[in-house]
Amino acid sequence: MAPLPNSHTEPDGSAVIRVLSYNIRSMRDDTDALARVIKACAPDLVLVQEAPRFFRWRKKLARLASAADLVILTGGATAAGPAILCDLRATVERTEDVLLPLTPGLHRRGLATAVVRFGAVRLGVTSFHLGLQQDERHEQGGMLLDRLAGLGVEHAIAGGDLNDRPDGRTFRRLADTLQDCRTTAPWGGEFTSDSTDPHQRIDAIFATKGIEVLGCGVPTGLPGITDADLRAATDHLPVLAALRVPAAS
Repeated sequence: MAPLPNSHTEPDGSAVIRVLSYNIRSMRDDTDALARVIKACAPDLVLVQEAPRFFRWRKKLARLASAADLVILTGGATAAGPAILCDLRATVERTEDVLLPLTPGLHRRGLATAVVRFGAVRLGVTSFHLGLQQDERHEQGGMLLDRLAGLGVEHAIAGGDLNDRPDGRTFRRLADTLQDCRTTAPWGGEFTSDSTDPHQRIDAIFATKGIEVLGCGVPTGLPGITDADLRAATDHLPVLAALRVPAAS
């Protein structure tokens, strides 16, 4: 497996960034293994799903971020689970946590959103976790696209747990508008669920059309990441993407 490029800025002002999407199951598993996996991926942005939401949730998430040499950008309980972590390379322009309409009897869902800069690059970012019920999930997919388009930036990414496979109608709805980064530039492993018996791809990173996808997939075999840590960290496998984002015009 060829290595993904490291984060850097190109002479034309474009930025190569590494983005990780990861369902961390409220940090109920081996948090040391979780931190090792995240740190080994060397991400500029981590799009988290199922961040801690209850007692001392900020402290728990901050501890994970610190262990991975990152900081909390936004989200957590205020977005009903999605969160965004970042490294100090990112300059934060604004953030907003969005609660989606509650379907009676189902879990509240939300979006963690931000606009960040990497030098001359301006990028919209969204972490999401869509519902288990098919109709609700499809509606939430539309809300995600609307919110991404409403960030007011030319280039944007979204990553998360779709609870849907690539042949599902919600996954297709997103992939019809955005690049499914794994399909655009396959790298690493494919299946994300579950971590002990990977057999389906329900987690993904999407990017708007102007972003160049350099590689995307599950970071199996990456230096510093062991199969034991991937199994112990949480019940999902992470998705890592390397992206080249053009400088703002």
